[in-house]
Amino acid sequence: QVQLVESGGGLVQPGGSLRLSCAASGFIFSISDMGWYRQAPGKQRELVATITSNYRTAYADSVRGRFAVSRDNAKNTVYLQMNSLKSEDTAVYFCNAARERPPRYEFWGQGTQVTVSS
Repeated sequence: QVQLVESGGGLVQPGGSLRLSCAASGFIFSISDMGWYRQAPGKQRELVATITSNYRTAYADSVRGRFAVSRDNAKNTVYLQMNSLKSEDTAVYFCNAARERPPRYEFWGQGTQVTVSS
């Protein structure tokens, strides 16, 4: 069955770094567009970064220049390198897999908590 398993979250001080990983299985990773979203308490889920099957990337304004999304199709894994973390980056981070062309689908991971605090 389809699985998206995030890892790498945790507690980090402001200015620190974390790298999130999302291991995918149960679908064809290489043809999927992958994304990272986050949801802070009391807020709606928001897009953080995406990387298409053609390796084109896009970022939210709030993280551009600090975060970097990448993928390794050989490992069916997408990464989110987060640098210069701020308290406002605190949220649950979710991995997303989607394909807009047939066969269309969208899958979500269970999320991993990132807390930025001194």
